[in-house]
Amino acid sequence: MRHSIWILLLLAMASCSKKESGETPLGNVTRGAFYIDLYEEGEIEATNSVTILSPQISWRYGQLKISKLVKDGTEVATGDTVIVFDPSEVQKGIVDAEGGLEIGYAELEKMNAQHQSEMEELKADYEVTNISLEISKIRFESAVYESEVKKKEIQLNLEQADIALAKAQEQIENREKIQKEDVKQKNISIEQYKSRLTEAQETLGKMYVVTPSPGIAIIERSWSSGNKFQIGDQCWNGFPLIQLPDLSSLKAKVSINEVDIAKISKGLKVEIKPDAFSDSVFTGEVISVANLAVNKEGTTKIKVFPVEILLDRSHPNLLPGLTVSCRILINKIDDVLFVPLEAVHQEGEKYYVYRKDGGGFDKTEVEVGAANSDFIIINKGLKEKDRVAMVDPTVAEKEKEVKAK
Repeated sequence: MRHSIWILLLLAMASCSKKESGETPLGNVTRGAFYIDLYEEGEIEATNSVTILSPQISWRYGQLKISKLVKDGTEVATGDTVIVFDPSEVQKGIVDAEGGLEIGYAELEKMNAQHQSEMEELKADYEVTNISLEISKIRFESAVYESEVKKKEIQLNLEQADIALAKAQEQIENREKIQKEDVKQKNISIEQYKSRLTEAQETLGKMYVVTPSPGIAIIERSWSSGNKFQIGDQCWNGFPLIQLPDLSSLKAKVSINEVDIAKISKGLKVEIKPDAFSDSVFTGEVISVANLAVNKEGTTKIKVFPVEILLDRSHPNLLPGLTVSCRILINKIDDVLFVPLEAVHQEGEKYYVYRKDGGGFDKTEVEVGAANSDFIIINKGLKEKDRVAMVDPTVAEKEKEVKAK
């Protein structure tokens, strides 16, 4: 009876041992091509893009205010209206200019009538003076038999008439100059109103912004708020408002830490996964590596280098602004053994793994090589198709012993 109980206990212990070893996650020792890579998050951008700027308008119409705006991400065709600015100030300017122009023309017409009346009066005075001069001449010529005193009086009257005629002529000439200058000033005023009216009419057309080419309308961010422009926002002249990217050629822009930038060079192949479509994988190539570092967004201490990756093809799911995970393939080592990183443990300067050996594990020292984010090369200590523990099995056993006690 006791013998049977011991047999049952041994069987139970063996069953527990198998169960425990079976619970330890295992990894394979694989032979093949090993890739040294670097993972970075980036954002999709168009290689070429048309920028729609806010129009340049005169200060007299105030600041531009958005009254209508196309929805972000909307597909637009050439000539579609994408932005409408509040035209009320411009329309007021048109009304003011038209009113000023109408008043200017009326004043000019009135001025011309007054000038004509003045000139007619002056010319009439001139004719009267001229007649007086002629009469004085006749009297002077007929004064042969008059006394010397009378002759002198007639001569003085003649000189006075001559002076009066010269003065009348001078008045006419002076009035003509004054009238000419008055007309000139009024015409300048009219031309100014004409110019303002033309400017206002042209500015009114600028209040309605249309697309110069087809594309996807990507709304820009306001420098003051940091948010994308929306209805009611104000903006300065010539400020970027909308991007129309060329979706036939796309690139991913990533920021590489200064520690890793030495590994990156033009021509490296890249695997690209959109976060929104993780089951899709695209390929690309590094086309640009910045020479100067910039501050990482949100900090002034960490330096990064902007790197651009040209995608091999476009896709309807790939749109500017989309976040992507980029795997940059730095190097490829053919025909080597490698295991998951979690399987390798370090004690001082030595590395070891727990190799599966029958029902248990054998702690095996290994010589390691290069590593990437998931795997590490094993130069010595293992062979292909070996299996290794992904965690330290002794730690798990000790924990179970503590719990059992």
